[in-house]
Amino acid sequence: MKELEIFTLEEAGLRLVFGITPQRRIRLLYFGTEAWEPSRDPNLCSSDPERWLEDGYLFSQIQLAGMNSPYEKQGTMYVATMPGCSLEYVSRSVEENERGRLLTIVQEDAAAGIRLTSFFQFFSGLPLVRMTHRAENTGADARVLTYLGSFSCLGWELGGESSADRKIRVHIPHNGWQKELSWRDYGLPDLGLAETQPHVMRRTSKTFELTNTGNWSSKHFLPMGLLENTEAGSVLFFQIEHNGSWHWEIGLQSNHYFLNISGPTCTQSDFAVRLASGESFTSVPVCVGAVRGGISEAVSGLVQYRRLIRRPNPDNEKLPVIFNDYMNCLFGDPTTEKELPLIEAAQKAGCEYYVIDAGWYADGFWWDGVGEWKESRKRFPGGLRELTDIIRSRGMVPGLWLELEVMGIRCPLVPDLPKNWFFRRFGEPVYDRSRMQLDFRNPEVRAFADRIIDRLVREYGAGYIKMDYNIEPGVGTDEGAFTPGEGLYRHEQAYLSWLDGVFARYPDLVIENCSSGGMRMDYAMLSRYSIQSTSDQEDFVHYATIACNAPSGVNSEQSAVWSYPQRDSDDETTVYNMINAMTGRVHQSGHLAELEPSPLSLVREGLDLYRQMRKMIPRSLPFWPLGFAHAEEPFACLVLRGGEECFLALWHQTRSREGLPRTISIPLSAMPEAARLLEPEIFYPRKESLREAVSHSWDPERGILSVTFREAPCARLFRFPLRKESLKG
Repeated sequence: MKELEIFTLEEAGLRLVFGITPQRRIRLLYFGTEAWEPSRDPNLCSSDPERWLEDGYLFSQIQLAGMNSPYEKQGTMYVATMPGCSLEYVSRSVEENERGRLLTIVQEDAAAGIRLTSFFQFFSGLPLVRMTHRAENTGADARVLTYLGSFSCLGWELGGESSADRKIRVHIPHNGWQKELSWRDYGLPDLGLAETQPHVMRRTSKTFELTNTGNWSSKHFLPMGLLENTEAGSVLFFQIEHNGSWHWEIGLQSNHYFLNISGPTCTQSDFAVRLASGESFTSVPVCVGAVRGGISEAVSGLVQYRRLIRRPNPDNEKLPVIFNDYMNCLFGDPTTEKELPLIEAAQKAGCEYYVIDAGWYADGFWWDGVGEWKESRKRFPGGLRELTDIIRSRGMVPGLWLELEVMGIRCPLVPDLPKNWFFRRFGEPVYDRSRMQLDFRNPEVRAFADRIIDRLVREYGAGYIKMDYNIEPGVGTDEGAFTPGEGLYRHEQAYLSWLDGVFARYPDLVIENCSSGGMRMDYAMLSRYSIQSTSDQEDFVHYATIACNAPSGVNSEQSAVWSYPQRDSDDETTVYNMINAMTGRVHQSGHLAELEPSPLSLVREGLDLYRQMRKMIPRSLPFWPLGFAHAEEPFACLVLRGGEECFLALWHQTRSREGLPRTISIPLSAMPEAARLLEPEIFYPRKESLREAVSHSWDPERGILSVTFREAPCARLFRFPLRKESLKG
């Protein structure tokens, strides 16, 4: 190891160790939270460390078409890439900017004609780094790039003495329509990656990989993950900041486990890009970090980071209460007659925005005819502006539903539009569910979209847009692209650029990111949008799991959660509905005008109390004392901590009344504020008649809150005041 030139960067407990070999190869030797010692890595303290450094320990994998790799690998995993392994170290620099330190590393392969510039952006005080890599063709001939990774790490399982089989848990965020944010954790043997050859060099064709291909970035999984070392007490965490295709994988190489993270890939997403001489391509951004602790500490790091990369806007500070007429209410069938009593009820309940959802633009069935976005006079005889003016006269900001990125096959505009307005493959249009995908690479499409936004804002007075998206065009478009995957990628970048232009014109316009609920829950989108739909889940009991886990995927101040008490709701089901939403962004719905007086009073009380607590939400951090919530488990619990108080939401998420009463003990001793927690109170509900349904006791010495439920389903929101920290010195 004496031959290696070592340099280390540290930030808030995160440690990156790089080594430069005598052959001018630069490698990432360690990424984690522990003090680094070569002796802890059997590869690097072996008699022949160069054997391991030659094709391993890369921090970005890059593959060009037509380049052979002389190194051993099996299967389709993205290791031993070329020229990834053959790049020579050129230079590095560290500079300070407004966010923290920026490490820039330059490598090149002159024979291959490629230069790779890697950017490591650190954020002061946070244990994480944001990475991108720019590949530039420096040769005279065109080259085809088939893979450019955003992050690669070999040896992430290091730490502790026991085998990886025993100590590693891989936390996977499953996602799906009405099943969003469903975290599960697995051991490496569960994933087919058991340590079956612990004493010899380990390689295998098996990888565990998660891939998204298409424009719904989170239709199967959220673009993130957590790798927990239970023995070392640490977690490596990451999120991929891309609104389309992405890929990550773990597997075995060079006697260690590797992690590769990227955007679109050739094998999985039909992505490749042709780089002419002088052209470059930049990988999608990925944030990777490591912390001492568990899942709560890891997600808290991401929460703070997301606030730094997000577009500043008043909406995420004020958190106004939103009423939307869709869920378990009008369900896409709005009319002036139906809206008027809802508008009055929403205003009296304390809502501050009122959103008219789908259907306002069509006389009847509208699914395959969308695209013009003009009001239906049949639904609104006095015009839509009449209704939005009424909303404003009630002191609320009007909003409208929009699905701007698609046109239905029956849209009157389609026959007269050029073919290059839409995605195409093999010379034919791409259809999904009787709709077509607009191609935002086309400046005429972007101009058309601008006109729609301008009309909704200026003619209809909209201050809020629910931007929905309900199709999946698949691998992409090969119209004007080297591959369909490249066409999709360029479209997605153009869409983000267009969105930036909208917010430049209308900085106070609130736009909700919705894709059949949470099918595009990514921080390429959410660094622009101020609010994210978490789900279209129609069952309030099942929504509790989603609401509890929501801060893992989207910050609480951006997290739109439905509350929709029904006409026949009793007091407890109303409270349950309200608590679902009160730890995030209240998305009120349901037939408020037809609720019985008692449930309606609980809606009003919930919104009144929410307005008291919402000031702390934009600075809060999440804590899960019971771990991530699971729908099949009887209890779910989320704590929002920060400032001078903490709020604890507890759900008894079952309809079964057998075995009541039931008691749950909530351990809070691991929470950073544990020593400062004072006697808790039930913050909501405060209604006297509901007091006997739930009782609680607090053990400050052990940091345990015990709660007994005599009703099911049932939920309560607790408030913990905090003891002021004593002054030191």
